[in-house]
Amino acid sequence: MGAARWKALQNRQVGSLLLLWCVSVGGAATIRYSVAEEMESGSFVANVAKDLGLEVGKLAERGARLVAEGNRLHFRLHRKTGDLFVKEKLDREALCGKADPCVLHFEIVLAEPLQSFRVEVRVFDINDNAPVFLNKEPLLKIPESTPLGSRFPLQSAQDLDVGLNGLQNYSLSANTYFHLHTRFRSHGPKYAELVLDNPLDREAQPEVNLTITAVDGGSPPKSGTANIRVVVLDVNDHVPQFSRLVYRAQVPENSDKGSLVVVVTATDLDEGTNKQITYSLAENPDTVLRTFLVEPQTGEVRLRGPLDFETIETYDIDIQATDGGGLSAHSKVLVEVVDVNDNPPEVTVSSVSSPLPEDSPLQTVVALFTVRDRDVRVGGKITCFLKEDLPFVVKHTFRNSYSLVTDRSLDREDVSNYNITLVATDTGPPNLSTETVIEVVIADINDNSPVFQEDSYILTVRENNSPAIFIGKVHAEDLDLGENAQVTYSLLPPESGDLSVFAYISINSDNGKLYALRTMDYEAIQDFQFVVKATDGGFLPLSSQVTVRVVVLDDNDNRPMILYPLQNGSLPCNDLVPRSAEAGYLVTKVVAVDGDSGQNSWLSYHLLKATDLGLFSVQRQNGEIRTLRQISERDPMMQKLVILVQDHGQPALSTTASLNILLVDGFSEPYLQFQDPSKHSRKVNPTTKYLVISLAVLSFLFLLSVTVIFIIHLYQKIKHRDKFTIQEHFYDDCNFPNNLVQGRGNGSLPQPCTYDMCSATGTGNSEFRFLKRFMPNFPFPHATGEVKTEDDSSLPPGSNRNQCQGSEGHARIGGEYM
Repeated sequence: MGAARWKALQNRQVGSLLLLWCVSVGGAATIRYSVAEEMESGSFVANVAKDLGLEVGKLAERGARLVAEGNRLHFRLHRKTGDLFVKEKLDREALCGKADPCVLHFEIVLAEPLQSFRVEVRVFDINDNAPVFLNKEPLLKIPESTPLGSRFPLQSAQDLDVGLNGLQNYSLSANTYFHLHTRFRSHGPKYAELVLDNPLDREAQPEVNLTITAVDGGSPPKSGTANIRVVVLDVNDHVPQFSRLVYRAQVPENSDKGSLVVVVTATDLDEGTNKQITYSLAENPDTVLRTFLVEPQTGEVRLRGPLDFETIETYDIDIQATDGGGLSAHSKVLVEVVDVNDNPPEVTVSSVSSPLPEDSPLQTVVALFTVRDRDVRVGGKITCFLKEDLPFVVKHTFRNSYSLVTDRSLDREDVSNYNITLVATDTGPPNLSTETVIEVVIADINDNSPVFQEDSYILTVRENNSPAIFIGKVHAEDLDLGENAQVTYSLLPPESGDLSVFAYISINSDNGKLYALRTMDYEAIQDFQFVVKATDGGFLPLSSQVTVRVVVLDDNDNRPMILYPLQNGSLPCNDLVPRSAEAGYLVTKVVAVDGDSGQNSWLSYHLLKATDLGLFSVQRQNGEIRTLRQISERDPMMQKLVILVQDHGQPALSTTASLNILLVDGFSEPYLQFQDPSKHSRKVNPTTKYLVISLAVLSFLFLLSVTVIFIIHLYQKIKHRDKFTIQEHFYDDCNFPNNLVQGRGNGSLPQPCTYDMCSATGTGNSEFRFLKRFMPNFPFPHATGEVKTEDDSSLPPGSNRNQCQGSEGHARIGGEYM
């Protein structure tokens, strides 16, 4: 090769420090660069952002990073500019040895979205190593009778460079006996052979010294030398002969140390010591000397060290057989290392997206990883899968790159994190596999509304409660996490727009406790309901509602109220009872109501005081006052009764009613206002006397007018029918209010105080024989809230005659309660 060509090749290598090209492999881009070895740290390689078609600054925004395929990263990336630099000085010989080309692999991983780009950087060799002879002074013993043309292999020079920079040629110093012939090995460096040109003469020259020079193809070229010492031996007639010129053997790479590789044999026709042959390894590369040995006596070639198909596939071994006279012969052993499946697949995880939102769509990239199997000729296809049934799947992207993507929807409330076991296995035999665990945490999103523990709540509060008293609580659970699970409570305004509920109830927004803001009154409101809203703390908050009904419990806080006889602070109401009344005669009826409900409104009547306790009785359930015996002439005309009306609450409340009963002989008997006997002794005021006289006159005129009207009507009726009853209705309030509360109804008594006045026919005087009063009946309310009224026909005609004294002092005609 000419010097000009050598120089052109060198300039081509030095001038092409950076070379970029992209090819499409399997549908994915691989970026390729080239650099020269021995470049200083910080040397510029290329602009990655430009090659990827990204804007400046995008690499920093997407968190670009480099992921080495091996354990060491030789480059660094400037994210802001996208420039790729050499991280440390590169030594091709240390990185790749004799492998050519020398390619370094790594990935550029981008996030948001998750992407990866494969990058290959080829490191070009420069001529930084000179050829070196391991044995600087080799010794050759050649008999003087060696025929011309005999060849003697020499030790190969070692040059760590490759290609043109590697070993190219040998040269020999000028001499009379030998010339140099360069030969090529099928696997390994070139080697030289000494070729005998002229016969040796030990007596003329017992030793010949030669200098061999090995030259590489660099620019400028580098060289190494060794001094060859040739000792001329005395005559030995026969040279050992190998049974084969080349021996071939195949050895599995997992063979144990000491395993037999091959047996070489050589024979010598001489006798005696000249026939004894010793085997040895001639000038061989250091890798051969470290890996093989030969038994000197048997010629067995055995393993000295381990084999690795991934490092060296074949060995070219030079075996030397030497007889006792110093004559030697050479043979070659070609050893082919058989690849076995002794390397499990290697998994390298480039990037993992964790935590992963639980609402991630299908086919979301979770992780990127690569799988490499150093067994290139066995093991077959590599298969990647997940060890367990998880909502993820392995997806092949290109070559030996894979991605882990979501295959089903995720739910953090079911599974909060996953330990995903990746299994990479080859096809053997035997099958080897590797397991790699990737942990993925599922991030919570607000996808669950708060859920109340009950469909609706019913709370109770007793009336007359203290303000701001705790009456109960509502509680809602949210299956989300953190702020998404923080529940706050609030009251919703009614759909009607009535905000009065807010005056009664307050809620603690943190724990859902409900408080009554004011004192409840059962008589005003028995129950009410409202809606509580539970809202979580998510960015887009979710909520739920529940109806709460508050029932007010009645408290015995109302005393019975007397409706009749009216207790208005004026003169007591007087009832008239004929002295002819029999035992059991219905005198009157005490009517009372209680504003409470239930047991608190059940009333009982008791005779507390009486002028004669043996004359009258009070029915406990309905308040009817009846005679216990027949009235005698000795009984005082005025009977004072005090009736106790009591409810059944705890504690019980009661009230009293005072009633005067006048025992009269007939309804025509003049009625005068009775006073207490204790007051008779007092001096009568003249003004009072005149007032009494005036009232008596007015009463007389009223009775006279009624009598005349009655006679006129009676006369008119007799003319048309034999028997006719004239009914004249008069209305008198009898000290009763026009509207009275009846039970728990609308609070009004529908009937006014009405009287029906009847006259018996066939009598010779004007005395009223029967007066019947129509007035409301006040029965006890039953549990159903209905009112029962007795039929008027159940009482005998003319069974009661009484008289009321109003606050004005007028005498009025009483009637029987029906």
